[in-house]
Amino acid sequence: MDISDWRKKIDDLDRKLAALLNERAAAVVEIGRLKRNTGLPIYEPGREREVIANVQRSSTGPLGERDLGQIYERIIDVMRSIEKHEIVPGSGPTAREAETNSEFKN
Repeated sequence: MDISDWRKKIDDLDRKLAALLNERAAAVVEIGRLKRNTGLPIYEPGREREVIANVQRSSTGPLGERDLGQIYERIIDVMRSIEKHEIVPGSGPTAREAETNSEFKN
């Protein structure tokens, strides 16, 4: 495969990742609703460590544990923001988050 073929493969993988992240976000919304109805906290550091450890254990590489940990810390941060919005309506992204989001859309 040449570089163009590899880039097409990456584009396809990125579309799949986006679909999976959206599916994960939908699950987070439902968890947020359950937490709102039961009064559970948004931030659960033990659960977050468990998620990261699970991903690290299941990895076959080439991403190392540290790399996966960093990626998942960011994913969890974004998902926590989504969950918070579900529990506290109107708690959308901060001005900085909105700015960051617009940087990626342009």
